[in-house]
Amino acid sequence: MRSNRHRDTGPELRLRRALHARGHRYRVALPIMTGGRRVRPDLVYPKRKLVVFVDGCFWHRCPEHGRAPSDPTGYWAVKLQRNVDRDIAVTAALEEDGWRVLRLWEHENIDDAVGLVEAAWREGQAPTLRD
Repeated sequence: MRSNRHRDTGPELRLRRALHARGHRYRVALPIMTGGRRVRPDLVYPKRKLVVFVDGCFWHRCPEHGRAPSDPTGYWAVKLQRNVDRDIAVTAALEEDGWRVLRLWEHENIDDAVGLVEAAWREGQAPTLRD
């Protein structure tokens, strides 16, 4: 499990490169204390109080691409559900502290993802591609 990246993943790097090319400046994995826990969003716009997460389809149970691993012990089903539950709790805690939260799936078209981040950045609202 240590070999699984928690930052600088391929989808995250593609999004960062595209945003940087359009003139965006952001912080990467900036620690934020919220709800009694330390959170490290993939991208943080501190002045705008906007955070962006790029969630992996497997690890965060994408309804379109996520798959349930065949595991007779049930370990993976519990682990992946904990990830989803933590996502919900982190989003709620950040929003309660006044942050706008944008969650994107790794499979999203890069132009669509950049458009959503820019819309959230400009308008102060965080539209989402998630269900």
